[in-house]
Amino acid sequence: MKKSIFFLAGFLCVFFTWSQSENLAEIDKLFTNLASENKAMGTISIFKNGNEVFNKSTGFISIEDKLEANAYSNYRIASITKTYTATIILQLISEKKLTLNTKLSTFFPKVPNSENIRIQDMLYHRSGLFNVTEIKGFSTWISDYRTREEMLEKIQGTTSVFNPDSKASYSNTNFILLSYVAEEIEKKPYAKIFQERIADALDLDHTYLGKDIAVKDNGAKSYYFENEKWNLVELITNINGPIGAGGIVSTATEVNIFFDRLFSGKLLFDNFLKQMTTSKEGLGMGLSIFQYRGMNLYGHNGSIDGFRSIAGYIPSKKVGFTITCNGVNKISLSNLIFKVLDLYFKNDPSMQSNSLVKLKAEDLDPFLGVYGGATFPFKITFTKEKNTLMAQATGQPIFNLIALKKNVFKYDAMGILFNFNKNDNTVLVKFQGKEHLLKKEKV
Repeated sequence: MKKSIFFLAGFLCVFFTWSQSENLAEIDKLFTNLASENKAMGTISIFKNGNEVFNKSTGFISIEDKLEANAYSNYRIASITKTYTATIILQLISEKKLTLNTKLSTFFPKVPNSENIRIQDMLYHRSGLFNVTEIKGFSTWISDYRTREEMLEKIQGTTSVFNPDSKASYSNTNFILLSYVAEEIEKKPYAKIFQERIADALDLDHTYLGKDIAVKDNGAKSYYFENEKWNLVELITNINGPIGAGGIVSTATEVNIFFDRLFSGKLLFDNFLKQMTTSKEGLGMGLSIFQYRGMNLYGHNGSIDGFRSIAGYIPSKKVGFTITCNGVNKISLSNLIFKVLDLYFKNDPSMQSNSLVKLKAEDLDPFLGVYGGATFPFKITFTKEKNTLMAQATGQPIFNLIALKKNVFKYDAMGILFNFNKNDNTVLVKFQGKEHLLKKEKV
């Protein structure tokens, strides 16, 4: 009997490995299509058990120089930087150089309401600090080199927008100031702190902070798509400004290395990692927390000067993923990464979701078509593949839905519900606690 069990386990292992190669081929095709359709340029990396199992680059890091992207191409990863900064702050706390309850006024008493703002409030975006990047004309102002004193003057000229810890509101100001807090404690520039505590500690040769990207060093320029072509982004943020809120440059592979080592305990003790990943209104410390097929998914996305990026890690599967882009055209990286995960886990038996009702292909015909609504930013097209209903938002990858009832379907990965009413040709979309009524445009 045991021999039979071992044989079956071995067979399933071989089968799943073979299936994974098929899945990775589908992901490869997905990204090839994105490039050929001018939807994105960049690199995707997938890690499993600490090792890279897939890497794909598309497009150019410099169209003008005809330099194609590759696995070693550097991209600005923007706000993913916040996860690195949160890690450094928690390291300082573990070394008893700081506490979660330390007040911001200890370091910067001139910042509005600093006497009531704790370090943990800033890590959770619950400080009430005005988001300095929303100041009128800031994007132009920050394109020049700005000193710490100039940045502080900007921040000190704002007003507090709510009482600390009363709610969450995303603010880059939190992590700019956390960078300065680290500088005050360590008595050295934040770029050096980052280099010693993260880049050198993990042997990241293509990850740095505080230096501009250079094409000669395989650094990517950024582009936007307009008039049927990619156009160079001219107005670029001086990376010294956003510092620990958005200043890191890296490769997709090395971002995955960081997340893998973070969640495997190489950077933080377990109790501090647990604090970092404890959710408050869907946010951890320098992290966003999502659910994917009932599993916790931790990560962050980033956007700066035409660069777009997203990274995440699923601890229960020891799977990490990163997409770094220097050009994105009418697609959501969040939706794209869920499509990638659906393909990656396609043949994993523990991830299968089955419809609760059996439908015939003709049962789906009343739902097919294009739907739109005033409160929803995209149109959704519903098609079918045999007896499976498919959904695709404008410019996004296509997803298969599972049937909960004859007229109710679910995109399981993101928990989106679609409730159809055949009588008035509408569908009620329920997502993240909100409802959107969409009507079929062509009946």
